[in-house]
Amino acid sequence: MSKVTAIIIGSLIWLVGVSFYALSASITLLADQELQANITLAIILIPGVWLGTHILYKITFMYWLKAGSIMLSIAILLDACITVPYFIIPYGGTYQSFFGAPAFWLLAIEYILIVYSYWKFHFKNLTQNI
Repeated sequence: MSKVTAIIIGSLIWLVGVSFYALSASITLLADQELQANITLAIILIPGVWLGTHILYKITFMYWLKAGSIMLSIAILLDACITVPYFIIPYGGTYQSFFGAPAFWLLAIEYILIVYSYWKFHFKNLTQNI
């Protein structure tokens, strides 16, 4: 049950992230729209992943690394199946350009660090005994 919950929450976080990324890319504020969309995504990930992690721990309990890995893996899988074919390739991008971009991996690290930060903030007494 806990893995299914993490998969569902990870999918919802991905949906919110892709929506904000696409919305940001369609509004021109900076000369580099990709940079603008990545900044927007980096900002929206903070409350999105924090809230998703909060909901996950209200429903079930698992170690932060397992929770973060499942949710991030689902986001990567959905990126591979939906984001790249429908939003990246039509504009001249490739799987390699998407998954090889430093911004992608920085966002992935941010995702895991947010889950860890939530864990550390809310379960600090538990982690001191480990």
